[in-house]
Amino acid sequence: MFRTPQVILFSDDLPRIVGFYKRLGFTETFRVPEEGEPIHVDLVLDDYKIGIASGESSRMDHGLSPVTEGQRAAIILWTDDTAAAYADLVANGAPPLAGPHRWLDRLLIAWTADPDGNPVQLVQSL
Repeated sequence: MFRTPQVILFSDDLPRIVGFYKRLGFTETFRVPEEGEPIHVDLVLDDYKIGIASGESSRMDHGLSPVTEGQRAAIILWTDDTAAAYADLVANGAPPLAGPHRWLDRLLIAWTADPDGNPVQLVQSL
């Protein structure tokens, strides 16, 4: 009945947030329109797909009332070196939410955020 789940984030600045996720290794797989200012972009990393939709387009085209900033959803990224990934993101302007710390005695996690304020968790197995 259902297939191919995907999370969509709403944003008022698609080029900025798409650029952020591309710097994390995501690849663009879909864009509307193909030329000019996008209203929707899909990105993929491994088998994890996220979409970024324009808040204005979501209001006008679909009658939604999207929230386009703040802690609405969390993006979780596994890494081999949480501390290095966190330091790199923070050094490049991502806001620090919680520095690297042990959790459940088997994970090292840290939290930062994307340009719209969605938390980004970095996770490493210990």
